[in-house]
Amino acid sequence: MHKQLAKTPPLGWNSWDCFGAGVNEEQLRANADYMAKNLKQYGWEYIVCDIQWYEPKAKDNDYFSFTPLNMDEYGRLMPAENRFPSAKNGNGFKDIADYCHSLGLKFGIHIMRGIPRQAVHADMPIKNSRHTARRVAHHFSVCSWNTDMYGMYNCEGAQDYYNSIFELYASWGVDFIKCDDICVTEFRQWDNPYSADYEIEMIRKAIDNCGRDMVLSLSPGPAHIENADHLSANANMWRMTGDFWDDWGKLHDMFDKCLLWQDRVKPGNYPDCDMLPLGRLSKNGTCHGPQDRMTQFTKPEQLTMMSLWGIFKSPLMMGGNMPDNDEWTLSLLTNAEFMNMHRTSYGAHQHFREENNGKGIIIWVSNSCACKYAAVFNTDDNAQEIQLDISQILMPDTSYHFYDIWNKKEIGEFKNAFSATIEPHGAGLYKIY
Repeated sequence: MHKQLAKTPPLGWNSWDCFGAGVNEEQLRANADYMAKNLKQYGWEYIVCDIQWYEPKAKDNDYFSFTPLNMDEYGRLMPAENRFPSAKNGNGFKDIADYCHSLGLKFGIHIMRGIPRQAVHADMPIKNSRHTARRVAHHFSVCSWNTDMYGMYNCEGAQDYYNSIFELYASWGVDFIKCDDICVTEFRQWDNPYSADYEIEMIRKAIDNCGRDMVLSLSPGPAHIENADHLSANANMWRMTGDFWDDWGKLHDMFDKCLLWQDRVKPGNYPDCDMLPLGRLSKNGTCHGPQDRMTQFTKPEQLTMMSLWGIFKSPLMMGGNMPDNDEWTLSLLTNAEFMNMHRTSYGAHQHFREENNGKGIIIWVSNSCACKYAAVFNTDDNAQEIQLDISQILMPDTSYHFYDIWNKKEIGEFKNAFSATIEPHGAGLYKIY
């Protein structure tokens, strides 16, 4: 049933790239307002609050180890009221979710796998369970980069805890869950690296029984292709990579990730290229670049990222602070023909690749009911003319119209071959019909 919730790849905004762990209610609402006004008509709908929303001291991209967290009497994390004032009196995220819903949008939150260490050390009760936090915690199952949680044993009480938190999230009106430290875990070096598989299944069961539809996203990556069937059976999207940032090397690496996963993209199941680090980033502190910067990607590199994410049908999660968008950034997110391709195309695959030391030409193609799409990538440091052999993807000796999606214009009819000059690290994206 969960696959029916995401018949097309989810589209939204996530707070991490611009606000890190320190996002607050005002910023969530401002991005919701912007999305409703500028992006909703193109299919964008999710506003997702990322990590540490339960930590009163969070302020930037860093984590405070073993810092006190805001919890209820059942060890369930609650929004920090100094950052989210509407959460007072146990209200949680309900007011913010209701606000997003009033705008015709949906609301999501980030969670960490497991149960808070703070709840375990206090041996807090689990709601509707005969078990307590200490009995379900796996003390060797810990995240290597965040101290908030213990993983859990595969036991009745652990399922009870997951049931209790998703019951809470359903009461708030949550529509999207990004679960972290679960897609790839390495805490048991003597066991399968994908050793949180039973926790994924517990989360799936808890969502299915909470009374509210929620899209499930798993992080971080890289997910392992040998786990594709299990991921598909339990989640809507899963990360193919670690955190993605505005760096050409990371972008170039994504071609390999997409090639590996190209046959596993289907309605309801989407290998995830991660967020789009576009526009205004890292407002609260330096993170993979200067503080409060516009993206370090050149405009051609931004076209490469959007073209690859789009033709591959990755979920699209805008990472920059949207009220700070310039006209260029907004144009990337509101290109109607691009959005139609992302929504309706299928069968995307790498058609051609010829590189030397990571520099050269890559071509991806995909299908739609009335056309084909081609994305032509120049991974070289210099501009070059790239030729597409039309006869390899369509009927030979037949003329086809080419529409340039990024430049929003018809560029003529071509038979057997088409060529275009592509800027360094840039891309051309074409509708062929």
